[in-house]
Amino acid sequence: MKLLLTSAGVTNQTIHNELTDMLDKPIADSNALCIPTAMYGHPWVGPGEKAWQFISGKSENPMVDLGWKSVGVLELTALPSIDEERWIPLVRETDVLLVSGGDALFLYHWMKKSGFADLLPSLDAVYVGMSAGSMVMAPNIGEEFVGWCPPTGGDKALGLVDFAMFPHLENEMLPDNTLANAQKWASNFSAPGYAIDDETAIKVSDGEVKVVSEGQWKLLTP
Repeated sequence: MKLLLTSAGVTNQTIHNELTDMLDKPIADSNALCIPTAMYGHPWVGPGEKAWQFISGKSENPMVDLGWKSVGVLELTALPSIDEERWIPLVRETDVLLVSGGDALFLYHWMKKSGFADLLPSLDAVYVGMSAGSMVMAPNIGEEFVGWCPPTGGDKALGLVDFAMFPHLENEMLPDNTLANAQKWASNFSAPGYAIDDETAIKVSDGEVKVVSEGQWKLLTP
């Protein structure tokens, strides 16, 4: 599986071009599934209007509205209540997964509980994460980003990449997301961390990590 881990979606042409290169066919010929689950765990973005905006492609974060051949909705909280044969083939056949922002630990919890996390490494798809949808790939998210508390506590995430992410760097709507605070955040990890703004993404393909940016980012090492 190829990863395109963004802070705010496909916000510029450089990130768009990278996404196009990662697909083995044009966007107009590619089928997508959007995953809004993380939104329900965060008080700023769900449930309600903003979840609908993401799903319908009417949000300010370009992901669902890029011109896909088709877009479906995969709600992870529903999966434990239906048979696997009703959703696993759908996921295996999709070309791209569009995973919203919200609460990373809420998303991690439902990825594990639904069985979706076990399926992820075997998929031949492009995974496009936004904010929490990107952070969940890390070994840990950092105490600074713990909102919804999992039953087991802690800040553990999937660990499908060997670095952590600090999104929305220097965003004027998020005054705490400064580079100085990102450096404090990174000091608690044994692995590297990337601080990325909303014009930046991290591509992971065949074990290679590449930063794609028209904005500001910084690699923070222990």
